[in-house]
Amino acid sequence: MGKKIINTEKAPAAIGPYVQAIAANGTLYVSGQLGINMETGEIPVGVADQARCSLKNMSAILSEAGIDYKSVIKTTIFLTDMGDFGTVNEVYGEFFQGENPARSCVAVKALPKDGKVEIECIADLNQ
Repeated sequence: MGKKIINTEKAPAAIGPYVQAIAANGTLYVSGQLGINMETGEIPVGVADQARCSLKNMSAILSEAGIDYKSVIKTTIFLTDMGDFGTVNEVYGEFFQGENPARSCVAVKALPKDGKVEIECIADLNQ
């Protein structure tokens, strides 16, 4: 199986030379999603709202690929302040329930558009 670009207008367009996601060999690789609110095009002020928007955007991409959160096998969360870990963890738990994926969470100095959180994932297209 070759690679296939996954793109949806229900999630923010890539802001650089990359795509929202690529499907290859039964696996979906979703690029990091900032917490952009798709209704306003803006990034909310609070980290909880940003995390929620990031995960909604990820959901739209997963849906475009014909899967949902149950197919996610690994996520990576990028935070500009590790003090926000608990808040983001609570929001994350609203989206992932039951068999949770593997996960990493790392602190970064900065994110594009002054975001506070960005989340990426890898999912199994065969589930």
